[in-house]
Amino acid sequence: MLTLEPLVEGVLLKRYKRFLADVELADGQVVTVHCANTGPMTGVLHPGGRVRLRHAPSPTRKLAWTWEQAETTSADGRPVWVGINTALPNRLVRATIEAGYLEPWLGPIAAIRAEVPYGERRRSRIDLLLTPGPGLDGAPPADPRLIYLEVKNTTWSEGDLALFPDTVTERGQKHLLELAALLPTARAVLLPCLSRADVTRFAPGDAADPRYGELFRQALAAGVEVLPCIFEFSGEAVHWLGLASVLERQPT
Repeated sequence: MLTLEPLVEGVLLKRYKRFLADVELADGQVVTVHCANTGPMTGVLHPGGRVRLRHAPSPTRKLAWTWEQAETTSADGRPVWVGINTALPNRLVRATIEAGYLEPWLGPIAAIRAEVPYGERRRSRIDLLLTPGPGLDGAPPADPRLIYLEVKNTTWSEGDLALFPDTVTERGQKHLLELAALLPTARAVLLPCLSRADVTRFAPGDAADPRYGELFRQALAAGVEVLPCIFEFSGEAVHWLGLASVLERQPT
């Protein structure tokens, strides 16, 4: 669905200073790469494991290499590639919407805008603001309200259950409150981008951030919609696999 630039495989040596990692390439060269994922990367950070990098040298970049994917093992023992670049999900979700895959849940979309200010004193920016469009028969949208859509990259899993967040996230807590505040004059959608193909369910990561779990359940009760999208990553492309089911809390 989304074609990727050519990626180069290597072996992760170490990750440090949150933004940096050292990777050994097939020819023995060790390169320092940019890691856009600043979280703990629970379950997908494996020194000695295989990773995929994007090489994009530029005078405006300090590092020519970016860490894109990490290989891990699914619950049934199979290898699975996980998308760890937090800069990719917004583009990926936008492509999914433009391809019409989410029309059964969102309806026809006439326009998409990114990073639109909203929230208290308009200090936040929504990832995607969607304008409903007419159906194929030209009929007006069943629900004409604007759709505010917040994307969250999700890599942590327990078996087939995807979880977000994997650490305390005050920013994520604020986003849930701001989404709920949009109701009922607009639709508010939380879209967890499940960046691994071995999951079928989604729940808030109560074990990592209990407050987020509480706010997640409050947001659901208020009418915030949750659409966890499952994606499969390869070295050449990313494919949308469908929606995961939603659990209100992480099982204990």
